[in-house]
Amino acid sequence: MTAKSTGLAACPGFRLMTGSWSDLRDAASAVRMAVFVQEQGIDPALELDERDGTCVHAVVFDDRNMPVATGRLLPDDHIGRMAVLAHLRGKGVGAAILEELIRAATARGGREVHLNAQTTAVGFYLRAGFRAVGPQFEEAGIAHQAMVRDC
Repeated sequence: MTAKSTGLAACPGFRLMTGSWSDLRDAASAVRMAVFVQEQGIDPALELDERDGTCVHAVVFDDRNMPVATGRLLPDDHIGRMAVLAHLRGKGVGAAILEELIRAATARGGREVHLNAQTTAVGFYLRAGFRAVGPQFEEAGIAHQAMVRDC
């Protein structure tokens, strides 16, 4: 897959790229390590996995071409590894990643997308049209909520 770049109308000065792990590995890894490993203390051995190579990845870059947000879409239409650098949360870049991954799922025939949201982010996903399913659970030492949305 060749990476595709688009501007973000809702976030001037930012651009979003989608592509394969080989296209976006360095950029996606940098954001994920900053958010999940450094900020949240998740074991780095848990952060990158064999599924990365099978996913559609999305990364937002700022006007200095620095990666600031990322997410991935697995082949089963599960969205994961959504991460935004702390200073840009609430600015629309996470929403842009989420909508792009939902578009990618829809384009390949997906009917619904699933994700496991950290409980602190449930409100973000509810505003994006997701609904909670099942009880909360712990993953990597952090409380999560399974969520789903129709494409």
